[in-house]
Amino acid sequence: MENITSLLSIALGAVLINNFILSQFLGICPFMGVSKKIETALGMGMAVIFVMGVASAVNWPINNFILVPNGLGFMQTVTFILVIASLVQFVEMFLQKAMPSLYEALGVYLPLITTNCAVLGVTLQNAQKGYNFGEALTYGIFGGIGFLVAIVLFASVRERMEFAKSPKCFEGFPLALVAASLIALAFMGFSGLKVW
Repeated sequence: MENITSLLSIALGAVLINNFILSQFLGICPFMGVSKKIETALGMGMAVIFVMGVASAVNWPINNFILVPNGLGFMQTVTFILVIASLVQFVEMFLQKAMPSLYEALGVYLPLITTNCAVLGVTLQNAQKGYNFGEALTYGIFGGIGFLVAIVLFASVRERMEFAKSPKCFEGFPLALVAASLIALAFMGFSGLKVW
């Protein structure tokens, strides 16, 4: 029972309390760049869930069975980025073949998942927090779900802002930043949440 509570705590924390975008401010580039339409935001969110989950599953054994036992902990960042780059290449090839319209819509932001600090952040935090495999996988998948929730919420707000009248000085990106900050403030309300 304690293990389920621990996994539930990690999952809720990754989605609501310590959301990578809205609380830790990781992954802002795709958050701002791909959030103009809900469809593209949804596609990016699904790709990030896949990459975060698989990166957590692949990087955990590499870290715990190869890097740490051999005193190569200093190579974590380089190794994790190589694994993430390989995964993103796989996702990119899959989307290009299976969903060419989504591939075109995501454009340059799809390869940017490789350097998305949220994806690297989840694998580094798994190592720093000493999570076991199940906890690392849960944190990776639900961290991606938190990314998806944040980017889809923001995309829905941005779609509505297209038709709203705003002062000339706030049109475009400045209004998007204000909206993002208000969504982040709303998520700060979850900071006192505890799972028993």
